Amino acid sequence: MVQKSTQQHQSRPPAPSPTKPAPNSTRRSERSRRAIYEAALELVVELGYPKTTIEGIAARAGVGKQTIYRWWSSKADVLLEAFLDLFAQASREAGAEPYVIPDTGDLAADIKTVLRATVDQLKDPRYAAPSRALAAEGLVDEALGRRCAATLMEPSLQLYADRLHAAQEAGEVRPDIDPRIALEFFVSPLAQRWLQYTGPISYEYVDTLVDYALHGLAPR
Repeated sequence: MVQKSTQQHQSRPPAPSPTKPAPNSTRRSERSRRAIYEAALELVVELGYPKTTIEGIAARAGVGKQTIYRWWSSKADVLLEAFLDLFAQASREAGAEPYVIPDTGDLAADIKTVLRATVDQLKDPRYAAPSRALAAEGLVDEALGRRCAATLMEPSLQLYADRLHAAQEAGEVRPDIDPRIALEFFVSPLAQRWLQYTGPISYEYVDTLVDYALHGLAPR
């Protein structure tokens, strides 16, 4: 008698379902950071610094306010970093190398070129609003004021000092002049006029500052 053999089939485990890649936390953090930068700068232009809040920045950026407090301790800190990033981004988009004041051999023309560009920037709300906000807040918050001076002002001032030092070596400026003091003759009046609204700022104004600074007030 032939017995019918039975074959026991072992069931195969189900094929694993395709898994989604783990979210990139670094990329997500960078997107959030950029959204916060943009929100902070937009709100300062639209509302002014006093009405800009961490809650408002978080809502505009689409993040929780805890995310902002994890990275920054105040809205001033957010704005300072966002402002620095604005400059860096503008330089990248323009394909600019690290900026230096041009040296064409004509000190007056070189300084006037840079100051005219500064006038354009100070009249641009994207730069003017955060600049005024940080300057005002820095007067009452010494720590913030010193950070602004170190990160925003000092690099630019050093460029002026370097250009004046080069002019000294070329015989265009007296060798006994301190470049760090001399640069204030044309930088500080512009900043004061702009911050305190004591008069309009224009190309003609900064050109005159340079002429007065380099040639003095005594009769020639």
